[in-house]
Amino acid sequence: MVVAGGGTAGHVEPALNLADAVVRAAPDAVVTAIGTAEGLETRLVPARGYELDLIERVPLPRRPSKELLTLPGRLRGAVRRSREILAKREADVLVGFGGFVSLPAYLAARGRVPIVIHEANAKAGLANKVGRRFTPFLAEATAGSLPGAIRIGIPLRDTIAHLDRGARRREACERWGLDPDRPCLLVFGGSQGARSLNAAAVAAAPALIDAGVQVLHGYGAKNADQVTAVVDLPGYRAIDYIDGMDDAYAAADMAVCRAGAMTCAELAAVGLPALYVPLPIGNGEQRYNAVPVVSADGGFLIDDARLNGDTLAGAVIPVITSEGRLEEMSRNAAEHGVRDAAARLADMVFAAAAKGEK
Repeated sequence: MVVAGGGTAGHVEPALNLADAVVRAAPDAVVTAIGTAEGLETRLVPARGYELDLIERVPLPRRPSKELLTLPGRLRGAVRRSREILAKREADVLVGFGGFVSLPAYLAARGRVPIVIHEANAKAGLANKVGRRFTPFLAEATAGSLPGAIRIGIPLRDTIAHLDRGARRREACERWGLDPDRPCLLVFGGSQGARSLNAAAVAAAPALIDAGVQVLHGYGAKNADQVTAVVDLPGYRAIDYIDGMDDAYAAADMAVCRAGAMTCAELAAVGLPALYVPLPIGNGEQRYNAVPVVSADGGFLIDDARLNGDTLAGAVIPVITSEGRLEEMSRNAAEHGVRDAAARLADMVFAAAAKGEK
């Protein structure tokens, strides 16, 4: 199996989670990845024990430019290189997750190697819109994002997919120096943090602490200047990077976070209600990612421009301090979430590979 899904963690992480599931199901399976030198895959793929082949990054310009004029030649080069990789790796199946890497891979595999496509976002990107024409093996995280696809969720890490928050809570709270008998709010903006979330959480800290709420806040190493007011505040645990999101989820009763596809999938799967604050750039896909779980009453949505200390505290405190309401939202989130997406996508991969052998 060759997986293509470089660039962001939102593309790379599901690909690696699928790779792990395939190897668990078939220990003799050989899995490699296609990526670019500029993407996170150069670090994440080798760290998970898989080999990585590189192609040229070929972004699609949104406006007329010199890059648009050179696009056909650069795309042909990336397709040619992808075809070489598929041949060298003796690929039985290609699995694409969208993004810059996937489109050349789809074009290279068309008619030669069976293709499986997974769409993580609620709004499909160009690569997967093109690639879906080449294969019947289509999967999606959000119903209706990719015509003809089956909703299976997003492949998750095993530690998240099998997390029992209740059973792990006390141990997880001890790791972070938290009281397991007090409600805990998790605030995080990804590995780099998010300055608007940081500012709102710090501003809301007095109200949260007064309400008996603890805070576990991953603020990002570059944003230390934002948390100086809370570093010594009892009940407020500010750390630059959360190493072990499974423990963070287990310790928490509610989250404040962005609405990336992976974040939405993980929180729903483990039944953790959240106040989702979509990243206010791009084509608005983060809002669409959160809408299904919010519609199921497993979370709230608030625009980044409206987020401040008052709106954060006003949304969080009535829920996190009400055991009944918190349990209801947790149950709703979990019912929407999908824990077995990696295994289900692996089954689709095996089916595609078997069809290619006939």
